[in-house]
Amino acid sequence: MSRHPRARRQRGRSRVGERFEVEVGPVAHGGHCVARVPSSTAPDAPLRVVFVRHALPGERVVLQITEGTDGDTFWRADAVEVLEASPERVTPPCPFAGPGLCGGCDFQHVSLPHQRALKTAVVREQLARLAKIESDVEVEAVAGDLPEQLAGLRWRTRVSYVDLGDGRRGMRKHRSRATVAVDDCRIAHPDAREPAPGSVEEQVALGAGEHRFAVAADGFWQVHPGAPATLVSTVLEMLEPAAGERVLDLYAGVGLFARFLADAVGPEGEVVAVEGDRTASLHARTNLAGAPARVETACGDVAEVLASSYDEPFDLVVLDPPREGAKRAVVDAVVARSPRRIAYVACDPAALARDLGLLAERGYELKALRAFDLFPMTSHTECVALLEPANHCAPLR
Repeated sequence: MSRHPRARRQRGRSRVGERFEVEVGPVAHGGHCVARVPSSTAPDAPLRVVFVRHALPGERVVLQITEGTDGDTFWRADAVEVLEASPERVTPPCPFAGPGLCGGCDFQHVSLPHQRALKTAVVREQLARLAKIESDVEVEAVAGDLPEQLAGLRWRTRVSYVDLGDGRRGMRKHRSRATVAVDDCRIAHPDAREPAPGSVEEQVALGAGEHRFAVAADGFWQVHPGAPATLVSTVLEMLEPAAGERVLDLYAGVGLFARFLADAVGPEGEVVAVEGDRTASLHARTNLAGAPARVETACGDVAEVLASSYDEPFDLVVLDPPREGAKRAVVDAVVARSPRRIAYVACDPAALARDLGLLAERGYELKALRAFDLFPMTSHTECVALLEPANHCAPLR
């Protein structure tokens, strides 16, 4: 559940293991807070930025450098001792959370409401800094079916463990291949599955209907049980699809949005679902069979498919790109199709902000934005943005 860094060339003397007493600054994108420490013992030494995990803004802590050399522009660290604690600090509900332990969660030490406040601050900061957009968006809770999910636990329906042998399993440490033995992941759903070959079936029910989706057991599907219905209902509310409209669903996965949009546009409407993963695209074809609208699936890199196909106008576009965002070529292709509305589903606020900036340059304004806490105890957030042409004057509902 934790990514590990690529090996990189060391630039100067290592500072790993050194400790500093600091006052912690603001939260930053990525599950850490910002602090500054002297870069050397010289009296006039410049301050070095340090990204600190296991801390909270305003706390006084002792941090220990975990990555960094004299030649790096910033260092990474863990807060290994808390001298003055934030009132929002709590005892982590997971015994495997903390410095040097499992790297899967970023905010186990933070009260759940304040986790959402920190994520709200990150989303707003990314929009302001990268897209020059001031937003009052708030990260919203998504209720689960179990009491533990309301406390931020037992929500993750897919979990990857490391086989440690002798029947033991573990998780990776933060930015490392090293492991920690874990007997029970506290954010794992009671019925969580590990990735495996084959297919499974997922069910999504909305007020407008219910559909079942074939999904690769080791493929992409939202891991919070409340996520699919929350995201689909938000996209439908923002786009307000009308009978007979044409919809372009990009990075369509197994056809989650496309299937409900096909219901909305009806027999006179059309939905085109473009997905780069071959297995997901094949599943989308199965999942969209029997939909009331005319439906077409296309498998291939989204930018490449749009460069050669489907160049006619579309009324609505759904963008649900991977973490790195849609980027310039796809944004240009979308704008060229002159949609009246675009719904952008984003798992990374920085990538969202960059793409919103590109869309703004091309005449599409942000009209609405919602953010959901689909990944409690981690720093991740899912956003849904609505964009319309800048000269569109209809009131936002």
